[in-house]
Amino acid sequence: MADALPTIGSSPDMTKQTTFLEPTEQNVVRLFARRIEGPITMLNLLRLREVADYSASPELAPAAPISGREAFDRYIDHTLPYLTATGGDLAYLGEGGDYLIGPEGEGWDLVMLVRQSSVADFLSFASNKGYLAGLGHRTAAVRDSRIVPLVDVVQASSE
Repeated sequence: MADALPTIGSSPDMTKQTTFLEPTEQNVVRLFARRIEGPITMLNLLRLREVADYSASPELAPAAPISGREAFDRYIDHTLPYLTATGGDLAYLGEGGDYLIGPEGEGWDLVMLVRQSSVADFLSFASNKGYLAGLGHRTAAVRDSRIVPLVDVVQASSE
């Protein structure tokens, strides 16, 4: 089957890539191929820069250097109105840390859960011109990330 999608976790094209900041076209295709109906929650794992790098969005750069965390806070402040306008919700934002189960000395600075009522609503949010105008704060803040689209598991009740 030449058209079959690789299984979760297999990605021969990305074996050499070590940091990830944007979704690949292939991963967006995989998201649509899942044909998710109903709510979706995006699990965001984020490693922040010590000092924010606004070289890709100098128009958003503050007068003096700021930390990656401060830039990410600006991203959140900018993003929330667009997120809520599309029915989304910042369900959780918390400090991470080193893994309990995972490689020693590795972990994530922040963990975030963003909930949307559907993939269509998520795409409406993510393609909004107003939202995109402030996306440079995220780019300036984040040095590495992973985003995992989560789908609720509904279990039948045992009544």
